[in-house]
Amino acid sequence: TKVDHRFILAIMQESGGCVRVPTSNFGVRNPGLMQDHNGAATCNSDITHKVQNPCPSKVILEMIREGTAGTKSGDGLAQCINESEAGDVIAFYKAARIYNSSAIAPSGNLQDGGATHCYASDIANRLTGWIYSAHKC
Repeated sequence: TKVDHRFILAIMQESGGCVRVPTSNFGVRNPGLMQDHNGAATCNSDITHKVQNPCPSKVILEMIREGTAGTKSGDGLAQCINESEAGDVIAFYKAARIYNSSAIAPSGNLQDGGATHCYASDIANRLTGWIYSAHKC
């Protein structure tokens, strides 16, 4: 996908880096390390209610593939970067917002709209090395 590995790692804030993170579902299932859009790869299934321990490396790799390249029903980071239509570093912040909520609010402010309001700022903090910053989420 040619997506920068640092961006992929920053997005793993979704799961806190836990390969057995529970799948969230607020209308769309979000499984795995990157809590991707209706992916199949998980080691903590909300469908079978089984937790795999240890989590197989092939499943972990698929979690990262789904989050980065997308799934059959949803975009991954690569598509979100392209959708951002930005040619500089702002592409990463816009893409993070799109990844989290499917869109950027009409205002253009990355904290506006649905889903997690401080998502893009949390990603920005991680990408700049500020991991202990306080946030309101």
